[in-house]
Amino acid sequence: MADGAELFRWPEEGVRRAPFLVYSDPAVYEAEMSRIFRGRIWHYLGLEIEIPSPGDYRLMDVGDTPVIMLRRHDGGISALVNRCAHKGTMLLYEPSGHVDELMCIYHNWLYDFEGNLRNVPFAKGINGKGGLGPEFRHCDHGLDRLRVETVNGLVFGTFSANVEPLRDYLGVELMHNFERVACREFRVLGYYSQYLDSNWKLYFENASDPYHATILHAWATRLKLNRFTMEGAIEMGRGGWNHLSWSRMLTDSGGEIYDSAEFRSGGAALDGFGLHDPSVIEQWDEHGDGITTAIQTAFPNFVLQQIHNTIATRVLIPRGVGGSELLWTVLGYADDEDWQTDIRLKQGNLIGPAGYISMEDGMVGSLVQRGVRRDGDKASVMELDGDSIETIVGSRASECGVRGFYTAYRELMEV
Repeated sequence: MADGAELFRWPEEGVRRAPFLVYSDPAVYEAEMSRIFRGRIWHYLGLEIEIPSPGDYRLMDVGDTPVIMLRRHDGGISALVNRCAHKGTMLLYEPSGHVDELMCIYHNWLYDFEGNLRNVPFAKGINGKGGLGPEFRHCDHGLDRLRVETVNGLVFGTFSANVEPLRDYLGVELMHNFERVACREFRVLGYYSQYLDSNWKLYFENASDPYHATILHAWATRLKLNRFTMEGAIEMGRGGWNHLSWSRMLTDSGGEIYDSAEFRSGGAALDGFGLHDPSVIEQWDEHGDGITTAIQTAFPNFVLQQIHNTIATRVLIPRGVGGSELLWTVLGYADDEDWQTDIRLKQGNLIGPAGYISMEDGMVGSLVQRGVRRDGDKASVMELDGDSIETIVGSRASECGVRGFYTAYRELMEV
């Protein structure tokens, strides 16, 4: 593969800029699939509770590579490329389920739960004719495997033999929030999936960018759910690769700025706007720290979310240079009482493809995609809080999270 610098040149301003061509150039996209998604990263695959018994599986894509997350008979977890070694056929195609064996539907090649090839039909031919030659060895034709590690019930896999242990990769500085949110055994409440008409990086920039959160999401701002005038911080981990943005709703002070005409939330179109049923935003402080919003990202495409009492994982799957798919898993805890589950389900209206807060995120990425596709030589401007990729406490008026994302991106892409 060509050196990254041969694909394109990064602007001289460094991570204060992101060239528009990274959202629309097919050659850049192909390089990303190899250098990033097959590179030195850990990729979120799912939850341990989703595969409780031997033979239980769940499918996930690592970039454009289909992967099976599977519970083995010894209780361990395998992550196997979902592709038969014979003709390349996908072995499993339902999103989740249970299997007693991994058999290819095409020619019935059979694999065990560690990916070893166990049987090839007619390997010895018929009546002494045909079949495989003596040089064929089953051990040479197993399924490709990923390394697997877990943290607090979340399962990650990697193609890399060199990436550091998972906790170090996620950032020791940010593990406190993983321990905080994934503090007990999870329970899956439901799944969302949405197709986005935008390059995968645009949504992930959005998730790393609290700057937009109190401006684009007028609903949340009007109802005082998330404002820059609340206590909060942006914490950075692993040299900027990963980030955590958090805020405390009940500390809001001086939020009158959001009622001015300069903000969508203060526009005349929202006069009289409110909730007939305020129970949708009722909440309890289940962690005892007053944090009402916490969005944590791990490069390149994982989000752990707490918005009030909603908990979710999000993973963004590239679907070609101009598209992506966002997968949400909505969670509670296994020991939740019924009233807690009811509140989480009601607050689920805040998130997802049509969520009161999050509906604009899918739309705005497509507006960027359409706006930049012709002028790849130009670049976005990300100068809020200078060029820092460091933790900022007492303010979230910074684009350090997005700059951190492109710090990781440039390292892996060698640009």
